Formats: sequence, C-alpha cells, structure tokens
Amino acid sequence: MMRSRRVVGIIGGMGPAATVELMRRVVARTPAEDDEDHVHLIVDNNPQIPSRIAHLIDRTGPDPTPELQRMARGLESAGAEALAMPCNTAHRYADAIRAAVSIPLLDMVALTARQIATRFTGARVGLLASSAVLDTGVYARAFEATACTLRVSASQPGIMQVIRDVKRGGSLPEISRRFAPMAGALAAESDVLLIACTELSMLAEALAVRVSVVDSMDVLTEAIVAFANPTQ
Repeated sequence: MMRSRRVVGIIGGMGPAATVELMRRVVARTPAEDDEDHVHLIVDNNPQIPSRIAHLIDRTGPDPTPELQRMARGLESAGAEALAMPCNTAHRYADAIRAAVSIPLLDMVALTARQIATRFTGARVGLLASSAVLDTGVYARAFEATACTLRVSASQPGIMQVIRDVKRGGSLPEISRRFAPMAGALAAESDVLLIACTELSMLAEALAVRVSVVDSMDVLTEAIVAFANPTQ
C-alpha cells in the first residue's frame, strides 16, 4: 500500500457539519490497510468566518476575505501543501486566497465544472445551490467556456430554507423529504443535477432521480485523495 505523501489543509467551518462530512468522505475514499495509509489533513474548522451571504447578498456584513486569507496562511505554515475549501459560495474569494499563499487551492468549482463538461458534453445542468452561488455567478463563469447550459430551481426560497435547516442541525431525513420534490422538479428539465452546496451534499445520497447526479463535495474529495497520493 502506497503511503500518503502530501498534506492537504482544509479551510473549514462553512458549515462545520459539511467540513466533518468532507473528512468522512476522504477517509472512506482512500485505499487503506492501516492508519498511516490515510490522507494527512490539517483542518481549521472555523465557524466564526464572517457570513458570505451577509457580505455578498445582503451587503450588511464584513468581508470574510481577511479571515480566509489568515486561515490559508496558517494552514500553509502548519505544513499544508495544498488547500481545499468545502464551501461553494466561499469560492467567490478563491483568487484572494490564492494570492495569500504559495500553495495551490484545489478549486471545487472549477474541478466540478470540468468534470461535468467532460462527462456530459452539452448537457443541461440543474444547479442546486445557495442564492449566493447563483447571484455571484461562480458556476456560471466556470461553465462559460463549455457547451453546457445551467438551469436553476423554481423553488429557490425553499432550497435556501433547506440549507438553513441543515446548518441548524435539523433532522436530515425530514429535511430530505422536503428537498426531494424540489430536486426532482429540476431534474425533470435537466440532463444532470449538480449539487453545488455542501449542506445539500449531506442530502444527496437520499435523492432518487432519473438523471445523473454530480456532487461537488465528491469531486473535491477525489481531488484531495489524488493530490495526497500522486503516485497511485
């Protein structure tokens, strides 16, 4: 068994449960026979990062950029050789994070768009995401050079309530029951569903739709495992 060779730093806390879920998936996806075969993660699970929605959408909150940059520098100083961030909305600040460090950011948005454009050329992509992701256009820009087209849910207020309820620690089975018809309606007019919110990622396994589902958290998980084990 090839040992993990490179260390990944996680800019976490957006939200805390999503960060823990990413760590769980990395463990589950790593080929391992013993502890030392697993990926070395350095995790800053910081729920005190200023609200991205308050800053980007409401225009009432402080800019989270300085805190995100501080965390990135701290992870690099602690030995991280690449960074990962399990929050699609926070990728609006990806360029500022890259500017603060000398190590790469495993860009969940860019990697996800590239995977979908490669696997589903010219697809209608149903984008299940927070309103901040939609309004800032992070995925719209990522898909600009592809033949894919994006579609969004007609029930965006309901999607946002689902995201808030996951953040509050609500019952996932109950939240999934409310989420399923909204996801199903978008799936009916799409060729592939894109789960582009890490809170929604926690509900993705319960979806029963007739189209393919690509979960951005799974894409990031695969990138982390591949980076940590470059010779595998």
